[in-house]
Amino acid sequence: MPRRGENVYKRKDGRWEGRVLESGGKYKYVYAKTYKEVKARQRNYEDYSKELNKQKSNTSKNTAELFQSWMVCSLSKRVKPSTYESYYWCTTKYIIPFFSRPGNECLSKLTVTQFVNAIRENPALSVSYQRKIVTIFKLAIKEILADSPNQLDLLQNIKSTGAAGTPIQAYSVIEQQQIEKTALSSDDSRALGIVLCFYTGIRLGELCALKWSDIDFEAGTLSISKTVSRIKTFNPEKQKTALIVGTPKSQKSVRKIPLPAFLLRQLNQLESGTRERNNFIFSHNTIPADPRSYQRFYKQLVLKAGVEYRKFHVIRHSFATRALEIGIDIKTLSEILGHSNVSITLNVYAHSLLEQKKIAIDKLNDMHKKLMLMDSIAVINPVTRT
Repeated sequence: MPRRGENVYKRKDGRWEGRVLESGGKYKYVYAKTYKEVKARQRNYEDYSKELNKQKSNTSKNTAELFQSWMVCSLSKRVKPSTYESYYWCTTKYIIPFFSRPGNECLSKLTVTQFVNAIRENPALSVSYQRKIVTIFKLAIKEILADSPNQLDLLQNIKSTGAAGTPIQAYSVIEQQQIEKTALSSDDSRALGIVLCFYTGIRLGELCALKWSDIDFEAGTLSISKTVSRIKTFNPEKQKTALIVGTPKSQKSVRKIPLPAFLLRQLNQLESGTRERNNFIFSHNTIPADPRSYQRFYKQLVLKAGVEYRKFHVIRHSFATRALEIGIDIKTLSEILGHSNVSITLNVYAHSLLEQKKIAIDKLNDMHKKLMLMDSIAVINPVTRT
């Protein structure tokens, strides 16, 4: 006898039969030994049917529109403006154009694989930038298809790009010496900021955000709590870009760094009239230095020093490389750099760490030679005991 309104029946053979009405008007039948089991199967199929219909609705749309909607309606509301700008360029320059091409309109295993391969095989992109684009692509799929049973199948087709542990660029000791000499002889106070980065490893945005209140001359420390970035405003009624003072990259990026004595003296010698607590150190007023302008100034100074120009971030890598060369332990270095965990430091500077390991093993080799030499001397000149 059927249960009223439930589409569940007790069959003559003793089994229970449940019916589920599908979107096409046809019934799907499920069976079980008990009423409770058939009801559970009935509910499971109803839930599966709803998710399947939702997935069909999503994939029937133009995939490029799904990424656009995700970026504007979801991502923009929960990330920092600087992060959003970074994701915006990756999405609008690579992801959306790919899925706008004829034949790529649907999100499928094939199109996902083709997109990842296209990014990996693009010679104009560095390995790190390839990895960044694929990471953003993966995040977008996770969130767009959050309730879809098809999500895992698509994510499995996204493979990481490039190999980990790619050697980083760093200035040599001689190049750093040339840049420092040129900077310390400059009349522009921004030059001292470049030297400061060589001995603290702070990022360009963090340098531009420094105020006099961030320096404790008595304790000899520098506090990092803000960062400056110039970002796209995404508002046609305003200027195209704006200078934003925000929080650093991660929670661990808020840190206190001891300063070398020579840098404290140099900072103390800067014009006292500009040293109001709320003034930014390298702009001399309440408006921070523009990272883009600072980058241009840095390029001019490096070329003036007769050194091959590299990006400003290479100064940070140079600091870490020098720190490892003089034996600073990886935990201390990680905290000074403001990495969220030690594994990031280990991965980024694996090449430099390998060099230090070789030096350590060479020292052990020298120790072995000395021990063997001492042993041979002892054999030739045995100690006479009475």
